[in-house]
Amino acid sequence: MRQTVEFSAAKRRMQGGSRLNFLIVMAILIAAGYVGYQVVPVVYRATLLESFMQDTVNNAAVANKSTAWVDQQIRGNAEDYGLPKDALIETRQDNGRLETHVKFTRTIPLVVTTYEYKFDHTVRSTTISTS
Repeated sequence: MRQTVEFSAAKRRMQGGSRLNFLIVMAILIAAGYVGYQVVPVVYRATLLESFMQDTVNNAAVANKSTAWVDQQIRGNAEDYGLPKDALIETRQDNGRLETHVKFTRTIPLVVTTYEYKFDHTVRSTTISTS
């Protein structure tokens, strides 16, 4: 009889440890999910912005558009790509190729802290511009 009582007490302690492990794992998964929910959209939009920048400088080089046109296109689509109004956008012509540099910082609020996402990307046209 005594052996059965000891076995049931040990079994209850093991179950309590399993519950604690489950709660710890769930807390980690929820925290990772929340961070992903906050960070992934910002990174995704930044990736789309890089692609848009490349397409814009390539189109400008092919159509002999000015550097001002490239700036206007990027600023005009800023809202679609999460580009803040104070973003640094520099476009220049270098050795016949158009080059655009965009730099900004976005603050991402997390539960305990904030994360500073820094976007600093330069694209160069694949075609030589004749303008």
